Amino acid sequence: MSRKPNYDRNELIDRSRDLFWRQGWAGTSLKDLESVLQMKPGSFYAAFGSKDALFELAMEKYAIDGLERLGKLARDHGPIKALQRFPRMAIENEDAPAKACMLSKTLLELQAHNHPLAQKANLHLLKMESRFADLFEQAQSSGDIDSAHDPKRLARRYQSDLLGLRVSAEREGVDAMAIAAELAEGLTRL
Repeated sequence: MSRKPNYDRNELIDRSRDLFWRQGWAGTSLKDLESVLQMKPGSFYAAFGSKDALFELAMEKYAIDGLERLGKLARDHGPIKALQRFPRMAIENEDAPAKACMLSKTLLELQAHNHPLAQKANLHLLKMESRFADLFEQAQSSGDIDSAHDPKRLARRYQSDLLGLRVSAEREGVDAMAIAAELAEGLTRL
């Protein structure tokens, strides 16, 4: 009979997500993971198989959490208000390991090496862009945005602005909250 693991797998994925988000794929060694997860190498491999497999789980958790936060905003405030509030929410979490998006950091880090995780990061970014497009479409249906705009183009631009905001939030001396407010204000002119 196999022994039941004495750890919470989801908590370990959360901890590894934060480490990978802060340090990146290449900047995180197996020793770093073993230390943060408080696991010996054999237990680590038995639980996750490889660093890449754990990174993929951590990245998926990051992406799902972002979609859930956006969904909650949309349910609580409607599509246009959700789109206006999301940039500020993305950068104001002081407990986040980094302000920059984990998915975009992964894409930039690993795409040049043609690493499969870069493709997976891109797929997550495309899912988020699609969700933004859905919200823009809903905002058009409710009359908050002019129907002359293409929701997919709006979503692509919005995501680009959001990713730029998150990089700006990492920089010293940049008022990222003011930029987030400008993004929100810009949506009122659509």
